[in-house]
Amino acid sequence: MENQEFNFRGSVFNGFMMLFVNFLVLVSSIVGIVYGIILLDSGVGALGGWLLGGSFLLLIINIIMWCGLMQLEPNEARVTTWFGKYSGTFTKTGFYWINPFYSTKKVSLRARNLDAEPIKVNDKTGNPVMIGLVLVWKLKDTYKALFEVDTQTMASAPNAVGSDTKGLMKALESFVRVQSDAALRQVAGQYAYDDEDNKNDELTLRSSADEINQQLEEKLDERLALAGIEVVEARINYLAYAPEIAAVMLRRQQASAIITAREKIVEGAVSMVKMALDKLSSEQIVELDDDKKAAMVSNLLVVLCGDDSAQPVVNTGTLNH
Repeated sequence: MENQEFNFRGSVFNGFMMLFVNFLVLVSSIVGIVYGIILLDSGVGALGGWLLGGSFLLLIINIIMWCGLMQLEPNEARVTTWFGKYSGTFTKTGFYWINPFYSTKKVSLRARNLDAEPIKVNDKTGNPVMIGLVLVWKLKDTYKALFEVDTQTMASAPNAVGSDTKGLMKALESFVRVQSDAALRQVAGQYAYDDEDNKNDELTLRSSADEINQQLEEKLDERLALAGIEVVEARINYLAYAPEIAAVMLRRQQASAIITAREKIVEGAVSMVKMALDKLSSEQIVELDDDKKAAMVSNLLVVLCGDDSAQPVVNTGTLNH
């Protein structure tokens, strides 16, 4: 979409100079009104009337001129319109005066946080999961923010959006929240919560955080570009199974962990048994036939793989009996 934002091209004057000029005009109009009343009382009606009328007109002009003063802090902007027509965005920091007939709307260009509450989403395998995100965003294109998105009706106080920066930014934040919810649902639905069998190389929500966050940022950029909003950072900050299946999934994870641990124990036990047999054979400590080796292997595996402590049995006979 073509960027329609441009800098304000109208006349701009120093605010302090115009403040001084406005005070002079104000004092002059007040003096003229007082002097005109004096002339009217002294019988010089024509001159007093003209002076009084001119002074009142100058006072009205002075009141209008006061409306042209504006102050901008860093990372703030004012969007100007000339009787409904976009006239540019004013971004110079400081104290200035522009034609008071320009209508201005103040917006903030500073970064903002959105900590979205976790929502329930079905992952790729259909399991309900709770997922939430934290988003850092800022306004980049003021034209799109004010004229591409209906911030007037989204604001809690529509009539105050033009002068109330907080109301406008709250309206944009509402837009960001809705679009973030939609993007999060879209991304979460494309991936499984976890690789249950640990055999696939597919991306999952739990184990592929960097890749998922990158895709989330891309989806948010696409959705928020309409409102001229730039995504600084987007991260999933909460991920868990939904309460209705959390207990079942916990038992599944525990069973998987137990199986994995047992595999390691058996692997280690077999290695230790082999080492013991090789040691006995190489150092010729005792001669063992196949039956004795089988019995010894069985006993060692029971001892090494068992959960309870081994109870020693003293053999008072001989290995040859």
